[in-house]
Amino acid sequence: AYSEDVGSSLYFVNDSIQQVTFSSTVGVVIPCPAAGLPNAALRWYLATGDDIYDVPHIRHVLANGTLQLYPFSPSAFNSFIHDNEYFCTAENSAGKIRSPNIRVKAVFREPYTVRVEDQRSMRGNAAVFKCLIPPSVQEYVSVVSWEKDTVSIVPGRN
Repeated sequence: AYSEDVGSSLYFVNDSIQQVTFSSTVGVVIPCPAAGLPNAALRWYLATGDDIYDVPHIRHVLANGTLQLYPFSPSAFNSFIHDNEYFCTAENSAGKIRSPNIRVKAVFREPYTVRVEDQRSMRGNAAVFKCLIPPSVQEYVSVVSWEKDTVSIVPGRN
């Protein structure tokens, strides 16, 4: 160890961040999951290794190393910025460390309707119903109950 390295360290504050999903109407701030003593220089990159750059009112790296993605309208969506993988590095006299890739994905708040697929069955026979969820929200919506005329249908009961 060199004398200037005494007391130097780099460490992960939280290296378990793998995905950040955020609403386009709110935006998000993502702290770099690494730090160091003395203070480390924090930088963000695309998973390809390309430097990222500030895009006014869209993407900005704050002085403390936090990546900020601002709220945006659906027409301003850019997959290169709003649906991509990023990573952060921390560097000081102790060396340099790289965070795992972090998947960043924007989602839009838009109205949707869940409906039941039409089925035909003869009286006394079984009918199988399927809940149709629009593909744009399938990843975020799950069926938790079925109701008929505001009464919950419980399996095994008539």
